Amino acid sequence: MATSRLPPGALNLKQFLRRQQVLQLYRKILRAIREVPAEADRRYLKDWAREEFRRNKDATDEDAIRMMITQGNMQLQELQRTLKLAKS
Repeated sequence: MATSRLPPGALNLKQFLRRQQVLQLYRKILRAIREVPAEADRRYLKDWAREEFRRNKDATDEDAIRMMITQGNMQLQELQRTLKLAKS
C-alpha cells in the first residue's frame, strides 16, 4: 500500500480547485464593491461579503459549496448590473 507524502490536513486536487474558485469569487466581489460610489454603501457591502465568506469557511459538503459559489456568482452579476445601470 502506498503512503501519501502529503500532511494529514492537505487538500486533495478537487478541494484545492474548489478553494481557488471561492477565492477568485471573493476577489471579484471585492473588486466590484470598489466601484460602488457611496463610501457607506461600499463599507456595508465589504463587511457583508467578508462576513458571508467567514460564516461559510468551514463548509465541507461539496454540493453545498458548489451551490454557494453559484449563488455568489449570481449576486456578483446582480451587483455588476446595478453598478452599470447607476453609471448610465
